[in-house]
Amino acid sequence: MVNFSYPGRLGPERVRAALNARLPPDVVVLEVEDAPLDFHARYSARWRRYRYRYLDRPVRPALDRGRCWHLRDRLDVEAMAEAARGLVGRHDWTTFCSAVEPPRGRVRTMREARVVREGRFVDLHVCAEGFLRGQVRSIAGALAEVGRGRRPPGWLGEILAARDRRLAPRTAPAAGLTLVAVVYDDRSPDEGEDG
Repeated sequence: MVNFSYPGRLGPERVRAALNARLPPDVVVLEVEDAPLDFHARYSARWRRYRYRYLDRPVRPALDRGRCWHLRDRLDVEAMAEAARGLVGRHDWTTFCSAVEPPRGRVRTMREARVVREGRFVDLHVCAEGFLRGQVRSIAGALAEVGRGRRPPGWLGEILAARDRRLAPRTAPAAGLTLVAVVYDDRSPDEGEDG
């Protein structure tokens, strides 16, 4: 989602066509609509939903290369799910965010954090009112430690409560992260999901 002011007279359909004619082939505008002048694509959002995808098998991905984090060992999804449940609620996310985030703005409400096996993938689904820089990938890295059996499920809650970035393990690669939905109105975040 983006927003911009446009002083011209083209309607939404013509603006969409004009943008798509100029964008590179891997970027496309699906919808264009008029918005109130006080709308902001980032600050008007009520909820955001991300998915982080792991592929836990010995053989590296081919078609899914760049869309998941390949881990050679099978992950313990139940342990990861247990650990993720402890992240739901209002917390200070200092342990799981980039050091460049202002210290006073690190509190966010996590509405959902779940880990499930989806076919050949293990998916982390998180939904919150907002995320800090590096937060989802840092959580994904910590959950991988639990899934590999290197840490117990309760460890995630312990390092979250410590509010110390030095305690977080390796941040997961960007390749597995997908923004799934942004919800701007009073609908449930589940209603805003588009796949």
